[in-house]
Amino acid sequence: MENNQTKRPYSMELAATLLAMALIIAFMVVSQGVLLPLLFSILISISLFPLARFFERLHLGRAFSSILAVIVAIAVISGLIWFIVHESIIIGKDATAITDKVLSVLERGQKWLQDQFGIEKTEVMDKLREQGNKSLENAGGMLGSTFGSIGNMLASAILVPLFSFFLLYYRDFFREFFFKAFKSSAQHKVNEVLNKIYEVVQSYLVGLITVMGIVAVLNTVGLMAMGIDYAWFFGSLASLLMLLPYIGIAIGSILPALFALATKDSAWYALGVVAWFQVVQFLEGNIITPNIVGSKVSINPLMAIIGILIGGMLFGLAGLILALPMIATLKVIFDASPGMEAFGFLIGEPEKEHLKRNATQELLMKWGIVRLPKNKKKIEMDVHVTMDKPDEEPKTEVTYKEVNESEENPYENLKDSEDENGKDSDKK
Repeated sequence: MENNQTKRPYSMELAATLLAMALIIAFMVVSQGVLLPLLFSILISISLFPLARFFERLHLGRAFSSILAVIVAIAVISGLIWFIVHESIIIGKDATAITDKVLSVLERGQKWLQDQFGIEKTEVMDKLREQGNKSLENAGGMLGSTFGSIGNMLASAILVPLFSFFLLYYRDFFREFFFKAFKSSAQHKVNEVLNKIYEVVQSYLVGLITVMGIVAVLNTVGLMAMGIDYAWFFGSLASLLMLLPYIGIAIGSILPALFALATKDSAWYALGVVAWFQVVQFLEGNIITPNIVGSKVSINPLMAIIGILIGGMLFGLAGLILALPMIATLKVIFDASPGMEAFGFLIGEPEKEHLKRNATQELLMKWGIVRLPKNKKKIEMDVHVTMDKPDEEPKTEVTYKEVNESEENPYENLKDSEDENGKDSDKK
């Protein structure tokens, strides 16, 4: 019986894939009010799972253990928020002195602009006034977005602990859902993928918390060495901003640099703060994070930056925080799906063989695009005759050298050679 099924054109398959992706992204944007708290809850529940298991080993029951783990998380997060707010209030008591210092710095800056570029003070004030008027025009929209953000934060403050509790309490129930949803796949494979996702996300979260603690200590030590007040506050705040990958520490250095500029007599302190924070960022990216997180979260920097930009474009600040764990999860899923392995490979880090000097030639040979050259061996013999004195017998030295010469061009197209071989066999 003939098979009448025809394969669809690649253009149709590509169009269907792009349409499905567009619909998924549109759904995520529309439902982000529920989706973002759920995603944060998944991350929090994964990080709290070892704690919940510890309480369960104490025979406290799954429900009570889940509630207790969530309460511990709430206490830790509340303590961090209290620390930031408390220190901000203390710093705010010196706001008058700091403001006077900032104004004097601005006046010196205006004088420097006038001396160097001939820009009058009135021109600077006009520009500032123009920008202020534009800001006032958008004040309504800014207030609306601010109150909307506060509303979302309050909703998340209620939904995230609730979701986290149910994700911990019903974790085996949700695991069986995946077994039922992917009946056509091998169940051990589904279980391996779920375990791998947990391992990757858990490694990322635990590693991130550990790195944040180390960075907070390094930041604080540097600020203390320079005599910057409230060093623990600024150092810890900058480490918390590491939730924003690649740019967190850089942003966190701005506030202590401005504070140093306002409270110190020399601008070198501000430059020192920025320089030290950049050193800490270098150590974090090249030494601390690779040794703590290891190779379990293997995402190449290019795909990480692209994912962060897309996450920020779709979901704002929350998207920046969620980008890396979501990309790591997608990589695990892609690696386990036969049709998506190429995309999982693209997200991962390149191997050493991709970065070598002759990587292109080895890659072409690996995929059969070019073939290895056939070599013929040849021996070269050199005879050296030396005579120190006319009466003595000459000394003869013979050296041998093996030379490999290529008989064929290794970059010859295999298809052409196969066609020629086919023609030769036909003639025979």
